Amino acid sequence: MITFTPLSGGAASPRTTPLAYLLQVDDVRILLDCGSPDWCPEVSPDFPSHGATWEPYCTSLKSIAPTIDLVLFTHGDLSHTGLYAYAFSRWGLRCPAYATLPVQAMARIASLEEVVGIRAQEEVEDKTEDSDATGQPDSLTVHGRCIATAKEVHGAFDTVNTLRYSQPTHLQGKCQGLTITAFNAGHTLGGSMWKIRSPSAGTILYAVDINHTRERHLDGTVLVRGSSGVFEPLARPDLFITDAERVMNVSCRRKDRDAQLIDTVTSTLSSRHSVLMPCDSSTRLLELLVLLDQHWNYSRLKYPICLISRTGKELLATVRSMMEWLGGTISKEDLGDEGGGSRNGHKRKRDDDNDEDALGALSLRFRHLEFFSSPQALLHTYSSKDPKLILAVPNSLSHGPSRILFSEFASVPDNAIILTSRSEDGTLGRALFDMWNNQQREDDKWDKGKLGRNVMMDRVVTLKMHSKIPLQGVELDAYLEKERIAQAKEVAQQAALARTQRMLEADEDVSDSDSDNSDDEDAVESALAMGNADTHASAFSEPGVGQGRRRAREIGDVMDWNLETDDGGIRQLVSFDIYLKGNVSKPTSFFKTTGPQIQRFRTFPYVERRRRVDAYGEILDVGMWLRKGKAFEEEAESDETREARRRKAAEEEAKKAPLEPPSKFIELDIEVQLACRLLFVDLEGLNDGRAVKSIVPQVNPRKMIIVHASSEAARVVTDACNTIRAMTKDIYSPSVGDATQIGQHTNSFSISLGDALLSSTKMSRFEDNEVGYVVGCVTSHESSTIPVLEPISASSPAAETSISEYVTPPTLGSRIASKLPQSTLIGELKLTALKSRLATVGIQAEFAGEGVLVCGGRPNSDTPLVAVKKTGKGRVDIEGPVSDLYYTVRKEVYDLHALVAA
Repeated sequence: MITFTPLSGGAASPRTTPLAYLLQVDDVRILLDCGSPDWCPEVSPDFPSHGATWEPYCTSLKSIAPTIDLVLFTHGDLSHTGLYAYAFSRWGLRCPAYATLPVQAMARIASLEEVVGIRAQEEVEDKTEDSDATGQPDSLTVHGRCIATAKEVHGAFDTVNTLRYSQPTHLQGKCQGLTITAFNAGHTLGGSMWKIRSPSAGTILYAVDINHTRERHLDGTVLVRGSSGVFEPLARPDLFITDAERVMNVSCRRKDRDAQLIDTVTSTLSSRHSVLMPCDSSTRLLELLVLLDQHWNYSRLKYPICLISRTGKELLATVRSMMEWLGGTISKEDLGDEGGGSRNGHKRKRDDDNDEDALGALSLRFRHLEFFSSPQALLHTYSSKDPKLILAVPNSLSHGPSRILFSEFASVPDNAIILTSRSEDGTLGRALFDMWNNQQREDDKWDKGKLGRNVMMDRVVTLKMHSKIPLQGVELDAYLEKERIAQAKEVAQQAALARTQRMLEADEDVSDSDSDNSDDEDAVESALAMGNADTHASAFSEPGVGQGRRRAREIGDVMDWNLETDDGGIRQLVSFDIYLKGNVSKPTSFFKTTGPQIQRFRTFPYVERRRRVDAYGEILDVGMWLRKGKAFEEEAESDETREARRRKAAEEEAKKAPLEPPSKFIELDIEVQLACRLLFVDLEGLNDGRAVKSIVPQVNPRKMIIVHASSEAARVVTDACNTIRAMTKDIYSPSVGDATQIGQHTNSFSISLGDALLSSTKMSRFEDNEVGYVVGCVTSHESSTIPVLEPISASSPAAETSISEYVTPPTLGSRIASKLPQSTLIGELKLTALKSRLATVGIQAEFAGEGVLVCGGRPNSDTPLVAVKKTGKGRVDIEGPVSDLYYTVRKEVYDLHALVAA
């Protein structure tokens, strides 16, 4: 039994992103992707939002998170993995998660860029879960934004299990019996399709956001291999889950698209103006960087390429360590094979050898790329009037550097803004795309397969800008005063706690009152060597007495006494009570009297200081032995303990870093006069409608579910599949929250086969299994709770019933009717496999039509022919004259099946 429920990104929903689906296979609940929406939608009246709320999605995910048994990630962008860190840390999504190594790394980088960027500009309220008396969450309803912290992002993605392509993984625990395998999906580095194999539900293929075309840094998906058709392990799944978001679109040629992008960038920079390209922080950024770097190297341009991202350097360092995951033509081009042996190639190799950041890889050396953490850092290096190409995150322009630069960039005439993706609905990036698309001619729109033209923007828009600024003036003074009061209160509390602790230690009983003085001296010397000796003194002094007052303040017990002087003034004395460790309130004497206690007062203790020497007169250095013991302990530590200690030291060092000045978050409404040029170039790297309609029939699934698509797109795919006779008609397109059930409920029982039944059963080999046909009756034994299947004896009621079904009362002059033996063929005949098998025995076979294999010669010759037809599910017809050829073909057909005789 399979139940599929879209949590977000359904087929008949107004919003197709983010992606999150609940797949239940029998009792196992699998979460397919866990994407996050854009948490900073556009609310300006000039760019009206679609009014989408994400509370239902977050509430449904929060309610099912503790019950999830498995999480699978397909791509490393925010629409597939953005909400996982929050759900893992705060909603109890602690089940095993699987992804390829690049998807794990790209998802971590994209999530870090998102949460750090938002928290740097807006105040994020870290909500805590309210619990009732039983410890369970009081309410499952989620309000507001769900933005994790950087620490939560690292902790969540550290637990993700990484796999390689085509690596079958047999799950354990509650998921025992399931086998998952990741295959290359294209579109992003490490992007995956998941094949889930269940012993009861069959094979499930989950493939969303795939790309069959080869790109500069990636190979196309393995689902389709050119003229050879569908990859054999992925063909004919029992359930195929795919998307149809771009089925209404026709993509233009990549050569023309790249030429338009390069021409626009080059002409703008040559006219002494700048170009702004909003981009994502991880996945599709690589294709854009490779394209620009190749053009810069070919044209020998000197303009800087500026990437504004907090995780840009980390991204490239991570990708360079995963060169085996890259494809396309990047390795050949970056290694300089096209100009092999040239002087420039040797110079480039020497430069790579001297590069400290080489990390053992020669590819992805973007010589013209410069990294900046913020727009302010960019202005410190380059003037706003210098021509430059700026890549800023995020691509939606909803927050971060791209939004800040847009507010300053768009008002400069002849500057160019190039969009590389449509972004999510309700964001500034989607609003700009709609503005560009609406100004195109009807035949040049984005989904018509034509290149659009850049448009001049001429309007005034209002944008909400969030920022964080340092406190100044009265606000800063009030903040510092508040901090001072809080710090003084904390110091007073600590001093009170310390005083109480010392008083308790002074009044506690001493277990051994006859301790030797030498032991006390050893304890004092050891404490002095470690720097933790107790102070034993008591004194009265006046304010201003330097050493005594400083010593008293170090100890922390300060009490003020006001005395009236002879001249009528007030003199302040300060008393310092320094405790004497041990039992000082009870009397001790040689006779150990048990009468009423005599009150004792604290006095100055005296410890005789003697030089400790050994038998040979050498001075004992207790501190040296303590240091040596500590060194021996460090050498005996394990790697895990040493790593934990190193991490703790790093955290303490980070705490010593200069603190951020007091700041506050502000929100401003600014008016921007749009005067620049706007162009959209599709660099999303996804299949268009022609590819989807071609790939799905080749996969030929038994059942199919369409997700991540509009209602019209889902209908188009369904109609296209219905026109193909061999395609399945079980096609579902559920909307968000609608549960789709596939298959029927089955009941499984445990039964044991008796020894007598096993010894009499004839087994046949089929693939990796042995099958047999048995007839018996179920019996129960007192020694076992599992019923046993035993052969039917002649005297049993079951035997009489089975015999009466086949034996009819005899008539006069007739023989007694007997039951004929039965046989069953197990397996599915593949005509291609039969053709190969006949070729090995010297029989020629050719396909004469759909589902018909003609064996024995050419159709127009006089040679007898035998035709093998598949007329239905589990039905094979063999037609031909009685001959040796007929029996040979029938024998080969039987050999491709397992014959089970009753």
